[in-house]
Amino acid sequence: MQRRNSLLGLIFAAFLFGVPHATMAGHLEPFKLVPVSDVNPQTPEKIELGKKLFFDRRLSGDGTMSCATCHIPDLAFTDGQEISFSYPTTKNWRNAPTLINVAFFRNLFHDGRVTSLEDQALFPVMSSFEMNLNLDYLEEKLRVVQEYVDAFRKIFGGAITRERVAMAIASFERTLVSVNAPIDRYLKGDKSALSADAIKGYEIFTGKGKCIECHYGVNLSDDKFHALHIQENPDHQKDPRITATRRFVAKVYHYEDYANLSEDPGRYLITKDNKDWKAFRTPTLREVAKTAPYMHNGILATLDEVIDFFDGGGGQGNTAIKPINLNTEEKKYLKVFLIEAMSGEDLKLTYPVIP
Repeated sequence: MQRRNSLLGLIFAAFLFGVPHATMAGHLEPFKLVPVSDVNPQTPEKIELGKKLFFDRRLSGDGTMSCATCHIPDLAFTDGQEISFSYPTTKNWRNAPTLINVAFFRNLFHDGRVTSLEDQALFPVMSSFEMNLNLDYLEEKLRVVQEYVDAFRKIFGGAITRERVAMAIASFERTLVSVNAPIDRYLKGDKSALSADAIKGYEIFTGKGKCIECHYGVNLSDDKFHALHIQENPDHQKDPRITATRRFVAKVYHYEDYANLSEDPGRYLITKDNKDWKAFRTPTLREVAKTAPYMHNGILATLDEVIDFFDGGGGQGNTAIKPINLNTEEKKYLKVFLIEAMSGEDLKLTYPVIP
């Protein structure tokens, strides 16, 4: 067992070191290190434009919401809600995932419906239960702002379009990188980066706890989908606004029995593959201490509940994981590791002046 733990530790380190670690000395360093689209190269001017758009409430139908409404910098770009904030009189149905290290994911959203940040950026803007803005109207709302007109002309060489809006926002999102976390320093050889209890938690993470089987690499995620059969929230199931949203999304994705759908099918809506029923993407563990509540529906309020969920073998009927049977002390050490090891330096974000 000791040899196996040591081997997994080496694998953990190797995956982490597979992608260079950024520093936050300035805007340029992070976007030299993250994956970047060939058709959307990073520039400081484009990043700054994307940041303004990210915080601009013009991107919502009634002018009350921005991308930052659901992705709050101080909460590691989540919103701290069970399910994400929604457009007035509607309700969302899923939790807002962190945008920290989002550029390293190949699959975006909990169900992996898109594979690029450019494709991701406008989904919430046009979603009826999120920001609820027609994209034709988005273009016209921005085209009457001279500062935006000038910026798009300078950066893109042309007029404001929805595609360029998405490119700018994606460029900003690629700078949201977790850096210099204690786990990174520890694996680089700084044994003082973690406390004795956190080191014990690391051994559980890479050994008995089997966390490393799905949480590894620079993103501490395998970027895959697993049907853990996370329980539904009974209160959400009773809420007619959430029911309407669930049925609407299922209808859009051509689920035949959408009118009787009472649970979240997960990735199945995208693939129509039975193995993906109630499967969701493995989340990053970067900044995990700041991103409660957890799971796609926020059903687990604390890290203690998350650890108990996995320790008990996941949700009823799932075949993806089995019980681990950690004792109370082992759970304590694992929690200390997750809280202490995964938090990087605070992003030095300067809020933009919206034109």
